[in-house]
Amino acid sequence: MSTSAKLDKAKGFSKSKPGLYLSIGTTLFGTISVVKQMKKAREENDTLRLLDSAISAASVLTGVALLVRELRRLDVDDVLADD
Repeated sequence: MSTSAKLDKAKGFSKSKPGLYLSIGTTLFGTISVVKQMKKAREENDTLRLLDSAISAASVLTGVALLVRELRRLDVDDVLADD
């Protein structure tokens, strides 16, 4: 298999259901570090770090929402393909 064929296959995986589920899982895994950052900022009473962690949390949520939307689009495409 050529390098470009492998790259095309890898790109296709990110658009597949398993690829999207994996992306959602890894994105949600990032939540752990955000929660730790938020907890530390509260303990240290560091407003700037707290703001940074809140923005990071919003970024994680936005990323998951985008991935879920893409997953729903795949489900709609699958249903239409069966007709």
